[in-house]
This record gives sequence, structure tokens and C-alpha cells, in this order.
Amino acid sequence: SVYDDQPNSHKKFMEKLDACIRNHDKEIEKMCNFHHQGFVDAITELLKVRTDAEKLKVQVTDTNRRFQDAGKEVIVQTEDIIRCRIQQRNITTVVEKLQLCLPVLEMYSKLKEQMSAKRYYSALKTMEQLENVYFPRVSQYRFCQLMIENLPKLRENIKEISMSDLKDFLESIRKHSDKIGETAMKQAQQQKAFSIALQKQNNVKFGKNMYINHDRITEEKREIILRHILEEEDENEEEVLTVQDLVDFSPVYRCLHIYSVLGDEETFENYYRKQRKKQARLVLQPQSSMHETVDGYRRYFTQIVGFFVVEDHILHVTQGLVTRAYTDELWNMALSKIIAVLRAHSSYCTDPDLVLELKNLIVIFADTLQGYGFPVNRLFDLLFEIRDQYNETLLKKWAGVFRDIFEEDNYSPIPIVSEEEYKIVTSKFPFQDPDLEKQSFPKKFPMSQSVPHIYIQVKEFIYASLKFSESLHRSSTEIDDMLRKSTNLLLTRTLNSCLLNLIRKPHIGLTEDARHAAEGEIYTKLNQKIDEFVQLADYDWTMSEPDGRASGYLMDLINFLRSIFQVFTHLPGKVAQTACMSACQHLSTTLMQMLLDSELKQISMGAVQQFNLDVIQCELFASSEPVPGFQGDTLQLAFIDLRQMKDTSKKNNIFAQFRKNDRDKQKLIETVVKQLRNLVNGMSQHT
Repeated sequence: SVYDDQPNSHKKFMEKLDACIRNHDKEIEKMCNFHHQGFVDAITELLKVRTDAEKLKVQVTDTNRRFQDAGKEVIVQTEDIIRCRIQQRNITTVVEKLQLCLPVLEMYSKLKEQMSAKRYYSALKTMEQLENVYFPRVSQYRFCQLMIENLPKLRENIKEISMSDLKDFLESIRKHSDKIGETAMKQAQQQKAFSIALQKQNNVKFGKNMYINHDRITEEKREIILRHILEEEDENEEEVLTVQDLVDFSPVYRCLHIYSVLGDEETFENYYRKQRKKQARLVLQPQSSMHETVDGYRRYFTQIVGFFVVEDHILHVTQGLVTRAYTDELWNMALSKIIAVLRAHSSYCTDPDLVLELKNLIVIFADTLQGYGFPVNRLFDLLFEIRDQYNETLLKKWAGVFRDIFEEDNYSPIPIVSEEEYKIVTSKFPFQDPDLEKQSFPKKFPMSQSVPHIYIQVKEFIYASLKFSESLHRSSTEIDDMLRKSTNLLLTRTLNSCLLNLIRKPHIGLTEDARHAAEGEIYTKLNQKIDEFVQLADYDWTMSEPDGRASGYLMDLINFLRSIFQVFTHLPGKVAQTACMSACQHLSTTLMQMLLDSELKQISMGAVQQFNLDVIQCELFASSEPVPGFQGDTLQLAFIDLRQMKDTSKKNNIFAQFRKNDRDKQKLIETVVKQLRNLVNGMSQHT
């Protein structure tokens, strides 16, 4: 490219190139000529060395052959050494891996042993350790994967087994509920007896000079009695088993722990509570023949007590399985069912002794559950309902007793021939008559044998009624009121009815005069009772406005008369009608005398209106026909004078004069009283 712009440039270039090559060839030739002798010398020496090299080769070959022959054994030994070292290295690796796997295998073997020994809670803990600590170290091995895949199956197996144990436990406590309840009620009864004995001992310490039946009880004797009671309590306590002795609670603890570890505690709680509620409904369902014997009631109560004693135990020894709110809800449900069952079954009881035993069972039942913290006030309220039924059964029983006494009596005075016989009669019936005491023997009591017998039976009735009032946690005042009410019913209804039936019997042997005397006594006593009620009247004669309702004393009197006249239905019709008419006339006369009282100086219009309300109630009572057989308004005519007096008073507006000034007040009062008296006298003459 340098000669591109010149003519014949290629030729010139080739010429110069040839000249350069010739120069280089000459230099090479000079160089070869210079070194040729050295090369020849080297070749000559090389030819000399060739011979020696062949000899050396033969020697080396021979030496190599001999060396190979000598090294074969070493090679064999070396290979053995290499093989041994490889095995040693493998063994070391295996040992290391086994040392890593052995704890896992040991823990898994321990897991199997725990499963075989039914130590499921420990087995679950072992599983946690395997999963969190051991399996991550050997997760690359196949056997570890198999173990990991097997753990969920083992957990499910544990859940099934523990649930099966729980079901067995629930069945066990269902079977042992009555025994548990019997044990708890016995312990509560013993504790109550001990408290009573201790209270008596304390009473002795504060009242050493106490007399019972006129015999002084010394403190030493009291201590002996208390010691004897305590010894009996100790003997009984040795025989009484605890709840833990009767039931093994370990399955429920174990199952609770297992489900807690598995994180499924809520499922277990729901299942347990659901099953226990089902058992509660079964326990609360009574047998149809429960009311026939006291054993039926006792078995019913012991099962319920056993159920709630178990629940209370579970409440205090577990955390969250049973809560106080749950037990309270369960108890309220059970209490309503218990009350309904007892109310229904007790209504079938006609034997007062059975009702009394039922009451004692209810008291023990309530005291037992109250000791475990369950409210039982509604049970004691139920006892008051049962008490009314108990009194009714007593009244029926004593009605038969009274009838037997009247039928066996000869209705002749009791003859007494000695002081001993006299004391025997007076010990049974506290009769005191100075004239009779002065008489010499033989003499007669002014009564027949039925009187002391009736008195004794009335006391027995009171004692029987008092038995029911014991342990009801009521004050003495309330107990006295209950006894008074039941005794009044015995006297006014039961005994009165028996007497009336006795009077109606034609073969009783009473003369006509005696019958009239008895009827007259009925009228007299009835009027006296009316006077007692009227004495309770407390009119405010200066009141400005009436109360808007009849006076309380009058309503009580009318209710009393209604109940009396209902009993009088057993009397002959004429006697009942006469008694009713006599009572109404006596009431009307008494009310008029109240208005005409000389001490009454002033009557306001409000008082007149209030008095008018009472008169209206009297008229309504008369119109209600308390005793059948009256014609038309015959009974209402008993109050006609009182009504006319009221109407006349309003018509003459005599009470309006009281509004005048104080100067004419006394004169007006005298005028009014005079007019009223004249009016009453005129009505009396007309009648």
C-alpha cells in the first residue's frame, strides 16, 4: 500500500524482498558455519552416550523388575491399610450418626412404653420433646419421617382412650351417686349433732343451776353425755368413707390434662358439661312410686346430693372444667325440678309420719348442700307448704281419734274413790275446783272420760305439729304462730266438727233440754266472739274523709263468721239458721250501740261515710246467704234497723249541724243524741 501511487511498484517491492531474503540466507549460512563444529562434537558425544544409555536402560529395567517384585507385598498391604482406613472412617461416621439417632430412638421407645403403661399425659409430653428437640436433628432419615407420620395417629389414639376412660368415669359416678350422697348426708347429720351437743355443753357452762323435771343436771353429767356423743361420732367417722374413697377421679384429671396439652380443652369441657347435664336430668327424674315409702325419697335425695358433691369436688380441684357460674346454673335448674317433684309427690302422702320423715330428709338434704355452698332458701319455703299439708293430715288423723274417743265415752261423770285416782285424773287434765277438792271420797268429776282424753290428744297434736317445726331455721315467734294456727284449726274445725256430728246423733242419749242448752251455748259463744272482734274497732269519729274500704276488724269478723257457718252446715238446718240470724242481729245491735254511746260527742261526715261502708259489708254478707235455707231477704232484715237509722240521719241532715260554731255545738249534740234514741226506741217498739 506504500507503493500504490507509484508505477511498477509491485515489481520494485518484489525485487527488494528478494534482496532481503538473500541477505538473511547469507547470515544463516554464516551462523551455521560458526556452530557446525559444536554440533558435530555434540553428535559424537551423543553417540557415545547412547551405548551407556542402553546399558543403563537394561539396568533400570532389571532394577524396576526387582523393585516391582519386591513391592507387590507392600502394595497388597497398602491396599489393606487403605481399605481399613476407609472402613474406620465409615465406622466413625456411623457411630456419630448413631449417637445422634440413639436419643431419638430411646425417646420413641420411651413413648411406646408410656403408651403401654397408659401414661398418656407423659406420652404427650414425650411427643412434644421429640417434635421440638429430637426430630429436627435426624429429619433427613427415613425412619424419622415414619415416626413423624405416626405421631398424629398416636395422639388420636390417646384422645380416644382418654375419652373412653372419661365415659367409664361418668358411668362410675352415676352408679356411686347414691352412695356418695348417703355419705355426705351422714357427715352433715353427724356434724349437726355435734354442733347441737356442743351448744348444749356451752349452755351448761353458762347456766349450771338449770333444772329439768325438777332434777338438777350437774355439769359433770353433761360432760359425760357430751363425751359419749363425741365417742359415737368418732366411731361413725371411722366407718364413713370420703368421696375420694368411693370414686377414682384420676380419669377426669388425666383426660383434662391430655386435652389441655392437645390444645382441645374447650371440646373436653363442653363434652363433660353436656354429659353431666344429661345425668342431672336422669337423677332429677323420680320414680313413680317414690311417694309410697321414705326409702324412695331417701334414694332420690342421696342421688342428687351425690351428683352435686362430685361437681363441687371437680370445681375445687380443676381449673376451668367446672365454674361456679355453671354449678349455680345447674343447681337452680335442679332446684326448680326438685321443688316441683316434691310438691307433686308430697301431695299424695296421707300418712303424717311419712310427711314428717320427708321433712327431716329435706332438712338434712338442704343442710348438706348448704354446707357445699348451694343456696337452699327455696327448700325451706317449700317446707312451709308441706307443713300445711302435714297439718291437714294431722287434722284428719286426729278427727278419727276424736271420733273414737266420743264413741267409746259413756258420757257420765268420772267417779273417784281415792286420792290416787284423783291425782291420776288431774295429772292428765289440769282441772281445779275448790268445792270438788273439799268433798270427801267417793266423788265425781263434772265431766266424762272424753274431756281428759281430748285434752291429752290436743297436747299430742301440738307435740306432733312441733316436731315439724324443728330445724326449720325459724324464730321462736314464728314457730309459736304456726303452732297457734294449727291448734286453732284443730279446735275450731276438727274438734268442733266432731262435736257437732256427735250432737246430731240421735242415739247419743242427750235430752231435749241438753240439746237446747247446747244450742244456746253455741249462740252465746258466737256472740261473745263477735264482741271480741268489735272491741278491736278503732273509729276516728272526727275523720274528714273515709278510708275508701271497710274497717279491718269488720272484714276479719265477716271472714270468721263465714268459716264458722261453713262448719255449721253439719248442724241441723234450724240450728244453723238460728245461729246465723242471732249473730247478725247481735252485730247490728252492737254497731247501733256504738253510735249511741253516751261518750260519743261528735261525729264527722267522713266518719259517717266510713261507718256506712261497714254497714254495706254487713248487708253484703247477709245477702251472700252464709247459711242456706233463708227465704228472700230474711237475713238482711237483721240490719234493716241499722240501715234506717243511717238513712234517717242523712235525711234529717243532723250531722251537718256539727259544722256550726262552737257556741251551739253542745246543744246540737244533745239534740241529735235525743233524736237518735227516740228513733231507735220507736223502731224497737215497732219491731
